[in-house]
Amino acid sequence: MMLARMIATLLGTGYLKPAPGTWGSLVSLPWAWLLHVIGGMPLLVLGIVAAFFKGWWATAQMTKGSDDHDPSEIVVDELVGQWIAVLPLSIASWRMGIDITVMWPGWIAAFVFFRLFDIWKPWIVGWADRRGDALGVMLDDVFAGVFAALAVVALAGLYHAF
Repeated sequence: MMLARMIATLLGTGYLKPAPGTWGSLVSLPWAWLLHVIGGMPLLVLGIVAAFFKGWWATAQMTKGSDDHDPSEIVVDELVGQWIAVLPLSIASWRMGIDITVMWPGWIAAFVFFRLFDIWKPWIVGWADRRGDALGVMLDDVFAGVFAALAVVALAGLYHAF
């Protein structure tokens, strides 16, 4: 249970108040940068996949026998969603040989859009959240991350078109 708690709360980040989900998203950004610097986009993708499955397991362990399927201290789902949201930046940096830190406006956009979609829960994000199980906890942030990534790409396209 200790390992599950460490994974699910991102080493205790989920206990920060207020807004533990926002703290989880914020804490995940330097880790995404580090993965990208060490291994580029492929390592970030591998990190997303590994964090998803470890997060799913940890969430299931922490919520086993509880009525609360998504306690606020579980923020590993925010890490996965936030990493998906910054993935377009990693892809562009990796493919074009650009220092990922020069795309700082994209990092801010990814953070803001991910938090927006995670809180608002439109369409399939809300559907996943309403599943009421550990997979739903993880999937709603995956979908929010995908929407945020698409918004980052759209904003980059608009910015670079003008």
